[in-house]
Amino acid sequence: MTDIYIDGDACPVRDEVYRVAERIGLAVFVVSNGSRPIRPPRTGNVRMITVEDGADKADDWIAERITKSDVCVTSDIPLASRCLAKGARAVSSYGKHWTPDNIGNALAGREIARHLREIGANTGGPPPITKADRSRFLSVLDAAVQAALRAA
Repeated sequence: MTDIYIDGDACPVRDEVYRVAERIGLAVFVVSNGSRPIRPPRTGNVRMITVEDGADKADDWIAERITKSDVCVTSDIPLASRCLAKGARAVSSYGKHWTPDNIGNALAGREIARHLREIGANTGGPPPITKADRSRFLSVLDAAVQAALRAA
């Protein structure tokens, strides 16, 4: 069985995931630390999981449970890497399909950005999500889900 896991605290595309999952009949686990409650949709296939506060607690919950037939929606590059290591698929909310071939460069870029922030450089945050991003996300999510279903 294929499930979709959402790193829920800062995910701007939860509604899109809900629609795809409902159309295909998949379970969705929205995992957050509870500091900002997320209102669940009124569908039976979505489960809200609240983990204790703490760094990476939601990521740990997802990484412990995800399998090669699942998909993770996250913009957290280390979590995407952990999911890929277990054979799962991972996509970002901006429509980036994380793969073993591109995750290493993404991790390195993340470390460079972290270092720049530490020395006081303003690296800014991600840009606001656009309609084009949402469209790309839906396409990438659909492809990842179809691949996961084939793997299951």
